[in-house]
Amino acid sequence: MTATTDGSTGALPPRAAAASETDTDTDIPEAAGVPDAARRAVTRATEYLLARQDAEGWWKGDLETNVTMDAEDLLLRQFLGILDEDTTRAAALFIRGEQREDGTWATFYGGPGELSTTIEAYVALRLAGDAPDAPHMAKASAWIRDQGGIAASRVFTRIWLALFGWWKWEDLPELPPELIWFPTWVPLNIYDFGCWARQTIVPLTIVSAKRPVRPAPFPLDELHTDPEHPNPPRPLAPATSWDGVFQRLDRALHAFRKVAPRRVRRAAMNTAARWIIERQENDGCWGGIQPPAVYSIIALHLLGYDLQHPVIREGLASLDRFAVWREDGARMIEACQSPVWDTCLATIALVDAGVPADHPQLVKAADWMLGEEIVKPGDWAVRRPELPPGGWAFEFHNDNYPDIDDTAEVVLALRRVRHHDPDRVESAIARGVRWNLGMQSRNGAWGAFDVDNTSPFPNRLPFCDFGEVIDPPSADVTAHVVEMLAVEGLAHDPRTRRGVEWLLAEQEPDGPWFGRWGVNYIYGTGSVVPALIAAGIPAAHPAIRRAVAWLESVQNDDGGWGEDLRSYRDVRKWAGRGASTPSQTAWALMALLAAGEKDSRAVERGITWLAATQKEDGSWDEPYFTGTGFPWDFSINYHLYRQVFPLTALGRYLNGEPFTGRLPAPGARAADRPLAEAKGM
Repeated sequence: MTATTDGSTGALPPRAAAASETDTDTDIPEAAGVPDAARRAVTRATEYLLARQDAEGWWKGDLETNVTMDAEDLLLRQFLGILDEDTTRAAALFIRGEQREDGTWATFYGGPGELSTTIEAYVALRLAGDAPDAPHMAKASAWIRDQGGIAASRVFTRIWLALFGWWKWEDLPELPPELIWFPTWVPLNIYDFGCWARQTIVPLTIVSAKRPVRPAPFPLDELHTDPEHPNPPRPLAPATSWDGVFQRLDRALHAFRKVAPRRVRRAAMNTAARWIIERQENDGCWGGIQPPAVYSIIALHLLGYDLQHPVIREGLASLDRFAVWREDGARMIEACQSPVWDTCLATIALVDAGVPADHPQLVKAADWMLGEEIVKPGDWAVRRPELPPGGWAFEFHNDNYPDIDDTAEVVLALRRVRHHDPDRVESAIARGVRWNLGMQSRNGAWGAFDVDNTSPFPNRLPFCDFGEVIDPPSADVTAHVVEMLAVEGLAHDPRTRRGVEWLLAEQEPDGPWFGRWGVNYIYGTGSVVPALIAAGIPAAHPAIRRAVAWLESVQNDDGGWGEDLRSYRDVRKWAGRGASTPSQTAWALMALLAAGEKDSRAVERGITWLAATQKEDGSWDEPYFTGTGFPWDFSINYHLYRQVFPLTALGRYLNGEPFTGRLPAPGARAADRPLAEAKGM
């Protein structure tokens, strides 16, 4: 692992002082024994989780990110002229509540202040009427100036400010709408970007071409280091470097803007608009995530779609459904919603904890998941036009972008349930397995949404200074697919073995695996070890032993495990280090249990920690962010993680590894059918 630093300050790596901030409502009596404590915890956690299933069969926990979602929601409504007093007051209440003592806003619990997030939160509070000389505002603006002011913020933040004349459009990277016409073999075509970036960039090409400015309701001089010169020039990198090449390309695009034929540009924007409208989901959103919806609404509105047009009206209604209203009247905006992901994980947890496979609530969950299967092509078909559809997305509605990770976990969940219509289940599983196999990248691994989405060029664009914009294969997604394929009887299939070989090659020298979609090395390791064992790698294999040794070496003194998001920036200091959390402790336990370490002291201490920190109602507290959208840049607190993963780990401790001696009879599984029935498997 390569160590890098971000220069941030924060708590020291809490190895020796890693006691969780979770309240402990019950201690484990010495005489009770670890198994008895685990059984009691499983009973309470099972009751808690079952009680929170929706009547339709799904589970969904809040998906908490950071206040940029709330700030940008207010800025959108201000731009469209629909900002109302109640929404503003509720959003401001939430944003104020997230401000730290030093006046800043962070992107994850306990993290350092972040400049762009703080700027957007500050502007949102100005829209809500907070005076710039109020103590909390003055403290924020002083910190912003100390960090370089608006000029030092990321491109997305400056785009929002440019909409109101607080930044100059000509000082932003150019995004020409003609990009929509690039064929797939041309570098920087829209399919070179990850699906989330693609859905954002296409509408932003229209916004960039239009360069709209709405009258600013107030100045922001207090956020500039030099109000007289708010737009300082940015230095050019050497022409021999990639950064220098792309900076000069951006200058050329700015020059092209001045001479681009109006008819051609108008046609490009209309093509982009059709692309956007074709990808609006049935619920009015785009891709099931907030950022593309916001920019798509702005782009279409700039092209003349009024607020009562069905596309705009339904888009705005979809954003309202991302609002979580809290008891104190505050309003938090989710960046996304995770019902499919939460439901399959909850199903897995409950069955592994001992709930009967034909329990009515599990059958209802299976029915709901079966109804969410995506049976039409999406953007993935650009790279795999011959592959039949089949798979699941993350959200309620996202038919254009099923994802490989959800599909693998849904198959694992459906496989656990004894359903009254087994043929329907088997057909859906067969389609999901076929689709996942068809989405394997050339290197033998799997990304989240697309095949071979590994172009080196998108990350070089001056526009792309925030988060991941490509979707290369990752260890955690690959592991989930490998585990699913092994359960489906395909452990010895050459494609599965290629995935196994890739995973073995990706192991870090000291034992863990990098976690792309969860924090971080604990998540990666907790995903990979069970998959390798399921695929037939023996527990005595050196890779498994290295992983076990690493997990034991980073176990906290309180018996749990935790890893701070800073491990994405400072590997040497933070990898596997952080205050103990329920979800990360569970991931470590799932790996150790799969590796045959049930009777080890490390597992005993981890199970004890989970049982001791459980609340009386059967739940756990977890303020820490253990999920990611983009490592470090965009972090997620999945509120159901604290429930489903501890229950899974406790269940496997008591009941053994899933499918051991419990696999369906031969002939019942998708993998036992002739491969000719599923061309492409």
